[in-house]
Amino acid sequence: MRLNDTTRSYFEKLATISSPEDAARYNSLLDPKTAPAAERYLAEHDPSRYSMLRTSIVPTMLKAGIGPNVIPSEAEATIDIRALPDENVPQFFAEMTKKIGDPAIKIAPLPIAHPPSPPSSVNTEMYRILEQVSKKMYPGVTVLPTMTTGSSDKAQLRAKGMLSYGIGPYASEADTAQYGAHGDVERLLESSLYNFVEFDWNVVTEVAAKK
Repeated sequence: MRLNDTTRSYFEKLATISSPEDAARYNSLLDPKTAPAAERYLAEHDPSRYSMLRTSIVPTMLKAGIGPNVIPSEAEATIDIRALPDENVPQFFAEMTKKIGDPAIKIAPLPIAHPPSPPSSVNTEMYRILEQVSKKMYPGVTVLPTMTTGSSDKAQLRAKGMLSYGIGPYASEADTAQYGAHGDVERLLESSLYNFVEFDWNVVTEVAAKK
């Protein structure tokens, strides 16, 4: 488990708007002595947040044999790796090899689609403007910086030293209850789109004014 500025701020702020029980769990992640118990709970009950804490590996494709009556001479497993921004990937592969402990099994890295890149800091002028506009348009909200476990073209920009933040249109719970991202009927209310355009306009004009 490793926290960076983004995930540390996320759990700190999440604790301020959560129930006492959940708040205690999120705060315990910030202390190495109490973090293991909170990790175990998230692993069982909240895998999406658990996956923000560590590099994960998931076997997604298996291939072996040429027929149902033939013992395979070789087999392949394709593993999806979601690496933390500061992960040393070659060292990670070496650790995998050590854990496997079988010289007959070889790890063959596939081309990396997204270059290693550091997370954008939450202590920047642009992030503060994103936070200010959010609170202005949606009074009473708590802005949480989140490290997504998916992929993004922002990795290429960050690798070049450019600050990058992912933002999206606000959607009410009723709008997303049955139509999640990447679903066959993925959708968004028209009103949510209008708010997002206004949000973008406000952010751009505020950033431009600072220049």
